[in-house]
Amino acid sequence: MLRPKLFQVVPTDDYKVCLYYDNGEIRLYDCAWIAESGGVFNEIKDIAVFKELCTIMNGTLAFDISRVRDTSRCIDICPDTVYGDSIKSADILSA
Repeated sequence: MLRPKLFQVVPTDDYKVCLYYDNGEIRLYDCAWIAESGGVFNEIKDIAVFKELCTIMNGTLAFDISRVRDTSRCIDICPDTVYGDSIKSADILSA
């Protein structure tokens, strides 16, 4: 199965990101694990920075830590993980 193309991300105030795909799907990915992680994720632990740097790079959910759209200097999450671990909008509404 081909994964749809991610074309928009909208971060929330609670370390979640709404994902908009080109097939009409809207999904929600929980990034709370980032706040608990160390290392490279320290740069985006602050929720304001998390929201500011949240974007799409390399075809997936990413954080532009370089602040200059350098695709080699970003934190990007595996697109299969983002899609597979996210919740469909229909599931969000029924929860």
